[in-house]
Amino acid sequence: MFWVRQAKSAPARSAPMVVALCFLTIVFDGYDLIVYGSAMPSLLAEPGWNLGPASAGAIGSYALAGMLVGALGAGALTDRLGRRSVMLLGITWFSALMVGCSLAPTSGLLGLLRFLAGLGLGGVIPSAIALTVEYAPKARRQLYNAIMFAGYSVGGVLAALLALLLLPGYGWRPLMAIGAVPLVVVLPLAWRFLPESAGFLLARGRVAEAEVLAAQYGLDLPALQRERAAAVGRSRPATLFHRDRLRATLLFGAASFCGLLLVYGLNTWLPQIMREAGYPLGSALTFLLVLNLGAIAGTVVASALADRYGSKPVTVSAFLLATACLVVLSQPVDTTLLFVAVGVAGLGSVGTQILVNGYVAVQHPAPVRASALGWALGMGRAGAIVGPLFGGWVLAAGIGFEWNFYGFAVPALCGALLIALVPRGPAEDIAEQAEQAESTKQESVA
Repeated sequence: MFWVRQAKSAPARSAPMVVALCFLTIVFDGYDLIVYGSAMPSLLAEPGWNLGPASAGAIGSYALAGMLVGALGAGALTDRLGRRSVMLLGITWFSALMVGCSLAPTSGLLGLLRFLAGLGLGGVIPSAIALTVEYAPKARRQLYNAIMFAGYSVGGVLAALLALLLLPGYGWRPLMAIGAVPLVVVLPLAWRFLPESAGFLLARGRVAEAEVLAAQYGLDLPALQRERAAAVGRSRPATLFHRDRLRATLLFGAASFCGLLLVYGLNTWLPQIMREAGYPLGSALTFLLVLNLGAIAGTVVASALADRYGSKPVTVSAFLLATACLVVLSQPVDTTLLFVAVGVAGLGSVGTQILVNGYVAVQHPAPVRASALGWALGMGRAGAIVGPLFGGWVLAAGIGFEWNFYGFAVPALCGALLIALVPRGPAEDIAEQAEQAESTKQESVA
């Protein structure tokens, strides 16, 4: 109770602070994943390792296999222990493991350490999304989520820039070691300023603490309580597979499979694909830079449109854009058009998965939101694992440059079809009822 009394007198805080902390976390989450693709040319040339495209693709998938385990476990764990605790643990875990990756003496040990780091990387994402959506203003949830998750692409930009600076002279090890920066930058800030989920506190009967957070951050506590009441007896992860949610659960999982296959396949292999096409190292890494810059700009715009016009039509359109751009990339076109297509493909790959995440978050009520995100991202990790493996297989097979992109265009088209089939969710119905009630109230007052 002492904490509650002290907190009541604390100054008001804002949603942007929560978004900023989640953003910083996702920057390094993205960096730690995308840096493997940036380091790929150096890893393939590492003396004594004798890595080929297929084996390098397999190592690239190990971190993603760890993320699959981490996302599935953390989604349920955060609904029981709280978002904040899982965030802090995940930051500490993946940062420490990146130090180990930088010191790995063999390719086998590097793969093991990447898998272990993936446990923490996958664990923080569902909590970061759930906290961002909860603390964002209702009319700006998709936009705030996009800004937060743009951190992934900022991490990709950072990985590409640092690779341009360090890879030619110092190799891949310093790039991995930089992944430990969150231990001294992000973790202390998150420990001091990151709040717990008010929805989680309500679900655990800690109403006084939830009221404090509502006062500090301007949360609509009655709306959270309505979500909780609507989900009484339905807050367990198993409720995602009840008859009224099963279809959406399966479709979101399959769409995330497609989205993350695109994200990690392209981020892992784009520099090496471009090197195979005859571009020098610097130019090949620049394509990775453009991919992630396109994801940042495009996703923020697309998410603002999703807030205005709805998640479904915007997400379907983004998947279709990815399909078109991947077909363009498979053709012999001039470099300028190639860069434009890569930039738009950033929206259609990284950006589309961010839109899917936001769609999942706004469709489910708070008590099961992290579990729903954990499920969707967990199933998506299977696609993430396939992406690097697929790119390695195609390069090793030598069947032609264009097939690197044809193979990614198919899941992009499938993702559009899957999202088009998603039905309305309970949280959307609750939000619509609340808006109708407010509109009726205003009309009666007038």
